[in-house]
Amino acid sequence: AGPGAPDAALAARLGLTDKTVLAFLGSVYSYEGLELLLRALPLMRYQNPDIALLLVGGGPEEGALHKLADQLGLARNAVFTGRVPHSKIAHYYDLADILVFPRVSRRLTELVTPLKPLEAMAQERIVAASDVGGHRELIRDRETGYLFPPDDPARLAEGVLAALDDRSSWPRIRANAVHYIDTERSWRHSVSRYAEIYERVLRR
Repeated sequence: AGPGAPDAALAARLGLTDKTVLAFLGSVYSYEGLELLLRALPLMRYQNPDIALLLVGGGPEEGALHKLADQLGLARNAVFTGRVPHSKIAHYYDLADILVFPRVSRRLTELVTPLKPLEAMAQERIVAASDVGGHRELIRDRETGYLFPPDDPARLAEGVLAALDDRSSWPRIRANAVHYIDTERSWRHSVSRYAEIYERVLRR
């Protein structure tokens, strides 16, 4: 399903009414780069004071991120929900203007393609992600989403603000992303690739 109308009661409960919402949904590990995202938030709010951050998920870095948000004076603008039941996750997706995946550049993130951006793109969400190998597997900059340089809060802020300024392109980007998933990432397409490999092996 594509984006639904935001749940007004949920937005009000989280303090996100009338905000431009950047969201991350996923597990809270250091390689996800959420510290960078928090450090970029004041830079983005300087340009656009309506911006707020929604972090949905749990993991080992949660406590450190709460502490950093307090240190940066972001208590009212960075919302942590912790883990959310899968049955309710769509309501949180619907609050987001843009999904941000700021993974740092490490061997793992350069080699492993993450599922969360793919899940977001399949639901016609706009995705902005760090330009690491795993993300480049999925996202063509300004065609199926947006890429920004990794490991730098200032470049992250710049990339996300540019994506927010490019809303007129979002319908095209959503359509391109869904087409890419239907043609390149669908189960049928993956199976057909394996079928070709097996055929070649069996012919030998």
